[in-house]
Amino acid sequence: MTNPRQHLHILGICGTFMGGIAALAKELGFRVTGCDAQVYPPMSTQLEQLGIELKQGYKIEHFDEEPDLVIVGNAMSRGNVMVEHLLDRNIPYISGPQWLLENVLKDRWVLAVSGTHGKTTTSSMLTWILEYAQLSPGFLIGGVPQNFTSSARLGNAPFFVIEADEYDTAFFDKRSKFVHYRPRTLVINNLEFDHGDIFNDLADIQRQFHHLIRMVPSNGLILSPQNEVAINDTLAMGCWTATEQSDCQHGWQAEKIRADGSEFSVTFKGEKQGIVSWSLIGDFNIDNGLMAIAAARHAGVPSHIAIEALAKFINTKRRFELRGEVNQVRVYDDFAHHPTAIAKTLAGVRAQVDGQNSKASATTEGRVLAVLEPRSNTMKSGVHKEALPRSLQQADQVFIFQDEHIKWSVEELVHQCQQSCFVEKQIDALVQRIIEQSQAGDTIVVMSNGGFGNIHEKILTALASKK
Repeated sequence: MTNPRQHLHILGICGTFMGGIAALAKELGFRVTGCDAQVYPPMSTQLEQLGIELKQGYKIEHFDEEPDLVIVGNAMSRGNVMVEHLLDRNIPYISGPQWLLENVLKDRWVLAVSGTHGKTTTSSMLTWILEYAQLSPGFLIGGVPQNFTSSARLGNAPFFVIEADEYDTAFFDKRSKFVHYRPRTLVINNLEFDHGDIFNDLADIQRQFHHLIRMVPSNGLILSPQNEVAINDTLAMGCWTATEQSDCQHGWQAEKIRADGSEFSVTFKGEKQGIVSWSLIGDFNIDNGLMAIAAARHAGVPSHIAIEALAKFINTKRRFELRGEVNQVRVYDDFAHHPTAIAKTLAGVRAQVDGQNSKASATTEGRVLAVLEPRSNTMKSGVHKEALPRSLQQADQVFIFQDEHIKWSVEELVHQCQQSCFVEKQIDALVQRIIEQSQAGDTIVVMSNGGFGNIHEKILTALASKK
């Protein structure tokens, strides 16, 4: 293990993952500094409160006091002046995932949550269940879990929960980040093609997942849905670990009690475990919750305790988060940025809205307005453009931002969507279009994996001034 008195400098420190690494390193007693292209709240505030010195931009002078070790974020590439400097000067460097393995994970019971969708939410649920069971787990989550005050901590128990991302590790290590985590408990939520900027096809991603599967010990556990063909095919490449499946008579099952997913029963091997009643909605969150209960059980938490914990779970920020309500119009923020995630989010919203309408007067009409920023590298490249119209079917109206970096014409969707679809190249113009179309009773769902120009607040402000 590295000497805790060493000075670590982190390149790309304001990303959620690297910010979590910084917090863990500080907790271990290292002196931590870092820089990023954009140093801004909330991560900058969290890090500064920990006593971590932050520097704006990538400049060679940030290395005037040469660190003992540089932790390199995966956003760094050759040509970056600080990367070139550390290579030229032979300054020791390491990736974030490798540093995490060597300094935090190697002696822990790692519970890793992987998959194309639901990683942040499921890992937040699992961490909260272990906390509720008084196990004081460590964790590193790529979001802001609202049952905790930070996105990372060491914890006092053997257990460490980590969101296991398949994205590549660093410019010098093109394996997926999760191959460094060595989990004993592995959740694979789902498996689809994504990250078109680094993977050629689904088979590329499956190969990385199989590297991960190879590392799970024989006394560990792999959890996955029964009917995910891509996962089953990956497991068929070779699996030396016990498995449990959901949506399976001989495994974990959930049955909705309320149509919107806010209440459901849980069974395991045909035996009822209890009823989850919580503030979340959507079939996808039922899937996430079921996986969290199953993973916690492997760590020794009885199912009834996990079910109690989920009743007190507060969803992660930016996961169908209510940003405000003005003039009977609700505005939600959601991280959905893949067609499958978009479809599942809107299906959950539609079930909730229809349920509310059935309880309201006959004159009340609730509509779902979907606002989308195709921001991920895969979306910008147009890989998913054919699937987008189908993913938006549950919305009554669709509003899409045509950013200048999108490499295809979003206008194509106007004719492919079954409902009214509006496309704008300026965020303010998009807001104006949304306000023109909105009416009392509407639910506006803003979907993006970025800040989207603070469009949520702009919509709420404009709604307040609408006559």
